[in-house]
Amino acid sequence: SGLEPLAWSEDHRVSVSTARSIAVLEQLSDVHSGGQDMVIHRTAVPAPGAACMLKVGPKKEVAECREKFASSVDPTVSQTFMLDRVFNPEGKSLTPMRGFKYSSWSPLGCDANGRCLLAALTMDNRLTIHANLNRLQWVQLVDLTELYGERLLEASYRLCKADTPCGELGDFPEFQRRHSMQAPVRMEWSGICTTQQVKHNNECRDVGSVLLAVLFENGNIAVWQFQLPFLGKESITSCNTIESGIGSPSVLSWWEYEHNNRKMSGLIVGSAYGPVKIIPVNLKAVKGYFTLRQPVVLWQEMDQLPVHSIKCIPLYHPYQKCSCSLVVAARGPYVFWCLLLISKAGLNVHNSHVTGLHSLPIVSMTADKQNGTVYTCSSDGKVRQLIPIFTDVALKFEHQLIKLSEVFGCVRTHGIAVSPCGAYLAVITTEGMANGLHPVNKNYQVQFVTLKTFEEAAAQLLESSVQNLFRQVDLTDLVRWKILKDKHIPQFLQEALDKKIESCGSTYFWRFKLFLLRILYQSMQKAPSEVTWRPSHEDAKILISDSPGMGSTEDDQEEGTSKQASKQSLGDTGKGVDIDDTTEDSLHQSSDTGGREPMVEKLLEIQAQIEAVEMHLTREHMKRVLGEVYLHTWITENTSIPTRGVCDFLMSDDGYDDRTARVLIGHILKKMNKQTFPEHCSLCKEILPFTDRKQAVCSNGHIWLRCFLTYQSCQSLVYRRCLLHDSIARHPTPEDPEWIKRLLQGPCTFCDSPVF
Repeated sequence: SGLEPLAWSEDHRVSVSTARSIAVLEQLSDVHSGGQDMVIHRTAVPAPGAACMLKVGPKKEVAECREKFASSVDPTVSQTFMLDRVFNPEGKSLTPMRGFKYSSWSPLGCDANGRCLLAALTMDNRLTIHANLNRLQWVQLVDLTELYGERLLEASYRLCKADTPCGELGDFPEFQRRHSMQAPVRMEWSGICTTQQVKHNNECRDVGSVLLAVLFENGNIAVWQFQLPFLGKESITSCNTIESGIGSPSVLSWWEYEHNNRKMSGLIVGSAYGPVKIIPVNLKAVKGYFTLRQPVVLWQEMDQLPVHSIKCIPLYHPYQKCSCSLVVAARGPYVFWCLLLISKAGLNVHNSHVTGLHSLPIVSMTADKQNGTVYTCSSDGKVRQLIPIFTDVALKFEHQLIKLSEVFGCVRTHGIAVSPCGAYLAVITTEGMANGLHPVNKNYQVQFVTLKTFEEAAAQLLESSVQNLFRQVDLTDLVRWKILKDKHIPQFLQEALDKKIESCGSTYFWRFKLFLLRILYQSMQKAPSEVTWRPSHEDAKILISDSPGMGSTEDDQEEGTSKQASKQSLGDTGKGVDIDDTTEDSLHQSSDTGGREPMVEKLLEIQAQIEAVEMHLTREHMKRVLGEVYLHTWITENTSIPTRGVCDFLMSDDGYDDRTARVLIGHILKKMNKQTFPEHCSLCKEILPFTDRKQAVCSNGHIWLRCFLTYQSCQSLVYRRCLLHDSIARHPTPEDPEWIKRLLQGPCTFCDSPVF
């Protein structure tokens, strides 16, 4: 349902608007699964059960006016009232307005877990914000339609006090005006910006905030400002309404431009009649932001080509040697583009249209913001890829056709979305015509098409400026598939990664290496002959001589909750990881001649490499934790972090010689002044020694898991876990100082995943 039913978030979740709910498909690069298929977690945001009635006045007066308009002898009033679904969302004799009209993802880092928020607009004009706080459950944080209606009611439905007093609700034009000024059309999130907050002692501190712009039917735009992390109604900082002057508005997008370390912003609004323009947004108290002095018209012709979708892409101009903005808009079957760049002469605007793309109107458009590539699709199953190429004056587009019919057969397309790093294209399809006849039933499917090769994905991961595996899941998924398929790490990738580790030593490349080794380990595992969850009614009989060949399996495989988005049966999936497949790896040549012994040795060798990389990442994080302890403690202060135990653990290995760690530990021990501050078991009060990074065991055998972020023992029944079940972390407590709370907000040190 809706105009743009697909949206792909920065944290790799695809939202699909349907008549009953918003289906959320989360892509995972699962290191505990040996299947080659894409791994997807599926959750849903259910549609509200009750219809949304906009607040246009007191309930009693509204009920009287509705009865009056419905029974009016003037047909222009009664029929307009009865057929307008904004006035009658519950339907009665008409079909109910169920489902979602539009959904929009916030930038990464907006909710309490540092992930994306989901803004959802229903068909009956209810705008809500949802967060996925408990991993598999979506929670509604705020209903913005209700809050905006209350604000309008308090202001007597005037934007400012200088406006003329509004008319009586009994007048049908006034009744229409009050509805149109709060019926949302689209909403879009801005990037995260910084505001300054004054504390009680007159000190200023920087606070992150995000803006949500909501476009209404009458052309007004409400700009909500939220303090991060967004927790609910209490996190709303302000709400300002802007008059755009656009008639019959259809679409909205943020324009964010950076020039000489000065950030400018505005709102691009498109009309169903054709015009497109940028509206200035005055961001008060937002650090480093500037706005336009007056609106900028990008296209002014009233040519009756409705603007369906707008994307704004930041690019670098190779000839002008400066940053620029590329604005693309779908108008009928054409793509309108506009290049904006700031020079000494002011704001330069170049615009034109790309024609000859589709024979039918464009139903969906998406853009890869990393390289500026634009994808459009029409309902006949044709997808176009447009690549911008800069010229001396402006730019031109090279476009090519992506024939989905060669992949899926004859299909109709209803929406597309590209993944954050451009590795996948998600497409909603239904069956096309067969023998000149339309299908009897429509089966909507979300198809995933790869846009990059394995070599391109690996090169992008090696040269990434993000240096975070979780934010590049679509790329790592291609690498995962290649290793599981070939059962070895390609030589060029291994050599390039070793060079990166030697040259810069960033922990990102160590985490990438750990990821590759884990996938390689899974590829060597023999696939189970039966489904693991199905109970066996036969006693398993194994010959003693065959027992070494079974291979070692990890407990982590049983802990995973992943569901595979598989198009094959489980038996076919098992064939994909069978160790008898022919590969280029010399391991399998030796296994054919020497039996299963070389396979066991290879698995043990990979397991040793995995443990070595994990130990290196643990030591690096321990150094970071000790650095925080040194900076934020006074002499002989108990920090609740087992500082002495971490120091002893780091120095226990004679082969580990890190001068930075030795100097840091020397300063900390000098500051502690022979104090140890050991942890004690909450059950028996015995000392918990620090002998293992994963768990603490007291002398009475009580076992407590250790937090991987602070190395404290989690002596409670409730704790958090990372997305891929790598590690566990404790919850922050009110007694924790700010620097410990900041440590507990970090991602997993092994896979960069967020913690729930």
